[in-house]
Amino acid sequence: MITAAYVAALVVAALVVRWIGPGAHPLRAVAYADVAATIVVFVASVLVDNTSVYDPYWSVAPMAIAPWIAAQPGSAAAPFARQALVIGLVTLWGLRLTYNWARGFSGLGHEDWRYVDIRGKTGRLYWPASLAALHLMPTVMVYLGCLALFPALTSARPLGPLDAVAAVITLGAVMIELVADEQLRAFRKERREGEILARGLWAFSRHPNYFGEVSFWWGLFVFALAADPGAWWAGAGAVAISALFVFASIPLLDRRSVARRPEYAAHMSRVSALIPWFPRR
Repeated sequence: MITAAYVAALVVAALVVRWIGPGAHPLRAVAYADVAATIVVFVASVLVDNTSVYDPYWSVAPMAIAPWIAAQPGSAAAPFARQALVIGLVTLWGLRLTYNWARGFSGLGHEDWRYVDIRGKTGRLYWPASLAALHLMPTVMVYLGCLALFPALTSARPLGPLDAVAAVITLGAVMIELVADEQLRAFRKERREGEILARGLWAFSRHPNYFGEVSFWWGLFVFALAADPGAWWAGAGAVAISALFVFASIPLLDRRSVARRPEYAAHMSRVSALIPWFPRR
């Protein structure tokens, strides 16, 4: 059912792009298509009464946006090697993150605990709140992150050392997320009541998976600068997504962990919240 919703979203997005016409700026076309696709996924969420239908959007949308931008006539002069590298890394990141979501999704009878909390607080206003905060807001974040794809995939500037730096950051980010998610998955299978994950990458960061995610978007921004040194505006997404994790996602998870396991407060005092660092004694 979720796959059908996303296929429908892709079809609607394609129709919107066609309606806008070939003369529109690619970023404008992506913005309109992005909103239209989000509305389709929102309708599916309402129909099955589960906002978790939207969760894969974060990783699925960039995998469609990147090759579409590269296929536009204005991208013909861009180095094929950079295009292939960027699209390949975005696809690797997106497939891995989507797979990680899919294997952890237990079905439409389960909804993310954060959505359940919001549902309880908003009551009858839950679906308007879900549309604004849980569907459109993340879509805006992803769109801002994808701004970096435009210069990275359209600029004619030859590959240089900064492209190598960007590739290392982006691929490293995907690997960090992969290792962190696997360590978390193994811990959840074997942990005892009240135990806190403090080994592997999790010994150096309370949220290494989030560190990998933030680093990925910064890697795309470095690709943008490698392609166009003046494209500082393309960093808006990396800044916004970093702020989202630092000021919203991490505090929310930490508060929940302290409420469920009081000893987690001591863990917070020892281990870095996001950027991996040696734990304090």
